[in-house]
Amino acid sequence: MSEIDRIQDQLKRAFDGEAWHGPSVMEVLDGVTAEQAASKPVSRAHSIWEIVLHLQTWEAIACKRIHSEAVEATPDIDWPPVKEITKPAWAAAIHALRAGHHGLRVGVAKLDDSDLIRTAPGTGYSLYFLLHGVIQHDLYHAGQMALIKRALA
Repeated sequence: MSEIDRIQDQLKRAFDGEAWHGPSVMEVLDGVTAEQAASKPVSRAHSIWEIVLHLQTWEAIACKRIHSEAVEATPDIDWPPVKEITKPAWAAAIHALRAGHHGLRVGVAKLDDSDLIRTAPGTGYSLYFLLHGVIQHDLYHAGQMALIKRALA
């Protein structure tokens, strides 16, 4: 199995399921309503919706970087605001998250193991480090969202 194949497997597990640690991003989001997603039951913490937008941002940044585009993660890009708290807006956010993750995985599938040593544009680290970071990032925020979801119950 190539390293790209292993990274693809871990991206899928962290995002869609069968992660070793517990629920993946999408498993945690299952059944979350727009109102729950926008709620902030934990003091000084982001909402589930804000985290979803943040995850979208970083999957898009990673996708651009593997396609040799330098992207700066400014604070307004890093944590975009929730603009409208409606069922359709929440569905659109989930759809965009899924689409962004799919786009990242399509981009990764086009890489060769030798590409992993390339420096990610605009950074001082490799594509290998970037992609493992995306996996870790998804799992970290899946845990946060699971705690928020539990606090809502």
